[in-house]
Formats: sequence, structure tokens, C-alpha cells
Amino acid sequence: MTRILVMIPSGEVYDHDCVRWYRAHDIQRSIDRYHNIGDAFVYDSSLKLLAFDELDVLEIREVSEKDIDRCNAEYDYCFLRGSNYVHNEMDWESAPEVLKRLKIPVIAFGVGAQAPSKGPLVLSEQTKRVMHLIAERCTTMGVRGSYTAQVLWDIGIKNTRIVGCPTLFRRRDPDLRIDLPPLETVKRLGYTLRREVSHTYSPDVDRYLSLQRETILEMAKRFDVTVMAQGEIEEKKIVFGTAEQKEAALQALADAKWFTGPDDPMLALYRNKLFYSDTVADYDAVARRQDAVLGYRLHGNLISLANGVPAVYFTYDSRTAEFVETFGIPAFDIYAGKQFVLEEYWNQELFERFNRNYYHRYRDMRLFLDENGLPHRMAEAAPRAQVRHVA
Repeated sequence: MTRILVMIPSGEVYDHDCVRWYRAHDIQRSIDRYHNIGDAFVYDSSLKLLAFDELDVLEIREVSEKDIDRCNAEYDYCFLRGSNYVHNEMDWESAPEVLKRLKIPVIAFGVGAQAPSKGPLVLSEQTKRVMHLIAERCTTMGVRGSYTAQVLWDIGIKNTRIVGCPTLFRRRDPDLRIDLPPLETVKRLGYTLRREVSHTYSPDVDRYLSLQRETILEMAKRFDVTVMAQGEIEEKKIVFGTAEQKEAALQALADAKWFTGPDDPMLALYRNKLFYSDTVADYDAVARRQDAVLGYRLHGNLISLANGVPAVYFTYDSRTAEFVETFGIPAFDIYAGKQFVLEEYWNQELFERFNRNYYHRYRDMRLFLDENGLPHRMAEAAPRAQVRHVA
């Protein structure tokens, strides 16, 4: 029997390896708070890759010698859910003391570094200590991309392996690829929304928001667009709130100039084509209904690609840029000063770069799990035929 621990989960688990937000049946409990369901995508996807019988949470808010002794005695390993942990504001609570006493392997499952929009990345001594403690307790640390690997190298951590993110491999398909249909056959398009932003992530918030609104409306002129939200309070209230909460949310968005008036087509999209859920599986379902997906959401785009749906990123920070580089995903830089033209990205050659990177990164993720001794459910693909050139 394999018993495992998760460090910093995001959501509650049901049906063994499926994740939804905490007490998802009681939407009013969290409707006034922002939470990014994308973090639950990563947690859900990690569980879908791993083979285990029981799962529990490693508590890091305080140090309990009794609990740590139990973890050492009863569990096989602990994994740190992949996320944007390596930055200058991360609070690890009592994690250093807990990890120092933990004797079972600790596996970082796709961690990433976040560069500030201005100035150098400065890590706290606590973050450096946590990263070193994890590195000492595993064969390799799974990291998001080359930028994160370099940040860890610079603080003396060399046993990293670039694996990207579990979300892209959630279907455990070693042969997944994107083959574009003719653009004229595309009818349904999902747009992964991210209104929530700060100057920490974006050096130009006005450009960030105005381009997002502009491209949603441009796409809505051509396609049946579904706006796919992932946790903004107003969008949650519009989808799940009471009549009063819905109207208050619509008014708040009007006050913020996201809507320009009662005849604004964005308002019509929000009333009729806005999607949000607290359950990860619902995002699989909505992604599979689209012919293509665009937008700002890192994991919203990844879950679409994982379901075989073409996706184009709008990059705005080091995190999204690192994912695009790691997987070779077609991407539009929102600060490049250019207009977005979908036809420039609807190019099979661009997606062949993604197909090639996916092929190799899938194997990197599988190797990462194998070399750390983690039982998993990732299928082993037969090697593709190699062409021999004879002089």
C-alpha cells in the first residue's frame, strides 16, 4: 500500500484523484473571496499522474513532533504541489522546521520562480532554506523551466529536472498532439480570463486589461465565445450568486469600466456566455467543447491543450513566458506594441514545435517520477522511428 502526503494542497479531494474547491457545495462560503481554481488544476493533475492508495496533508502551519513522527512512520513520501513558490514574498510558515524533521523523501512537483515586473528577484532566507531542504530529500527537483532552474542553480541547488507542469499531462497520453483544423471551420472559442492583476506581475496594468477586453470583443465578432473565468469575485457572483449579488457584481464591473454601457457586447457575453466552476473536471468538459482557446490564464490554456484543443497564450510576466518556452506554445507578447491577429498563430508549424516539446517533456516528467522512486500511472510510449541518413 502506498501512502503519500501533500504539502500545500489546493482544494478538497473526492473520488480518489479529483479536486474541487473546499466545500464546493457551499458556494456562499467563498463567494466574497478570490481564489484561483488554477491551483486546484495542478493538484488534481498531480494526483492523476501518481499511483497511491491513501493521501493526507503535511501540516506546515506549526510544528508537532507527534504528527511528524507519524508521517515518518506511516507515509512513503511527501510532494510539494507545483506552484509559483520561488519569489520574494512567499511565507512558508513553519515549513523549514517541519522539513528538517521529516525523514521521508520530499518531492517538488513542478515549482516555479516568479521574477518581479521591475528589479531583480530577491529571495528570502526562508525560501532558500526550504528549497535546499527539499533538494536534500529527493533525487531531483521538478521545476517549471530553465529560468527556475537557473534561479535555483544560483543559490546552489543543482539537482533539478525541467518537467513543466502536471496539468499538461493530466490525461497521461504520451502521444498527444495538436493538429489544427482549417480556421474557417472553427466555431466555438474559449477565452481564459484574468482580470486580477497587480504591478508585481504586470509592468503596464492598463495595457494588460485593455488588450484583454479588446481581444475578447474582437473574437466575439467572429466566433461563439465562452469567457472562462478562474476565480475573480465578480465573475463568481455572476455565475453562482443570488440575484442581488449578480446585479451588484455587474455594477462593480461597470464602475471599473470593464463594461462601457448597457449596450456593451461584453455585458451580453457576461450575461450569456460566462463560465466558472469550483470543480476541476468541469474545466475539462468546457475545454473539450471549444474548437480553440486563447487568453491570459496559464492553467486554463494548459488544460485546454491537455484535452487536445489548440491554445494560444497571451504572455505578460516571467511565469507565462517560462511555460511558453518550456512547451513551445504559440504566444502573443502583450507588451510588444502589436495588434493580435489570430491568423498569424494559426500555423501548424508553430504547433509542431509544441508537439515536439510535449513529446520530450512527457518523457522528462515520467523520468522524474521514476528517478525519485514514485509509483505512477504515466504510460511509457514506444520510441518514435528514427530516420537514418546513409551517405
